[in-house]
Parts: sequence; structure tokens; C-alpha cells
Amino acid sequence: MPEFVSPTRTHGLVDILDRVLDKGLVIAGDIKINLANVELLTIQVRLLVCSIDKAEQIGLNWWRQDPRLSSEAAVGRVGDGSDLDARLSRIEQQLTQLAGAAQPPARPHR
Repeated sequence: MPEFVSPTRTHGLVDILDRVLDKGLVIAGDIKINLANVELLTIQVRLLVCSIDKAEQIGLNWWRQDPRLSSEAAVGRVGDGSDLDARLSRIEQQLTQLAGAAQPPARPHR
């Protein structure tokens, strides 16, 4: 019973954080700016705070396909490098052809 009378701040914060991450927390709101009854700006805010496990349970896993956040997605996107090498070779060939076509014919020296 003494812990209910004077709970420590750490225990309360950890308990609240554990509950939020386990169950999830949704915050939704709209910000509207009006001037003379004319709506100038509307901002809709939707925020979901939950654990990764809970997010995957409800079908959110966008971070798995983002190459900046997942090494697996980055490897899958670039592959083993052969595709990138082939593209680079094609670009170099095209540049060589364009450079050859852009040079005027050489004049004989007198």
C-alpha cells in the first residue's frame, strides 16, 4: 500500500510508457487558421505511438521497405551490384557515343 500513497515518478512513468507501447496511443487533431471567415490553412495531425510488435499486429510495417531504415530493403533494392554495373556501363557507352558525335571532323593542317 505505501507505493500507492507516494508513488515514485520513475515507476509511474515506466508503467505509463509500458502501457502506451503495449496498447498503443492515437492522437488526432486539426489546426485551422481563419482570417475574416476565410480558411487560410488546415493542418490535420494524426499520431500513433506504439511498440513495433503492436504496429506489426495492426499491419503497419512500412519501415521494412524503406532502404534508409532497413538494411534488407537497401540490399534488395540495389541487389548484388550487377544491375548497377550494367546501368553504369550503358551510361558510359552513351556518353562516349554522344562525345564522338559532338566533335567536328578534323581539318587537315597546312
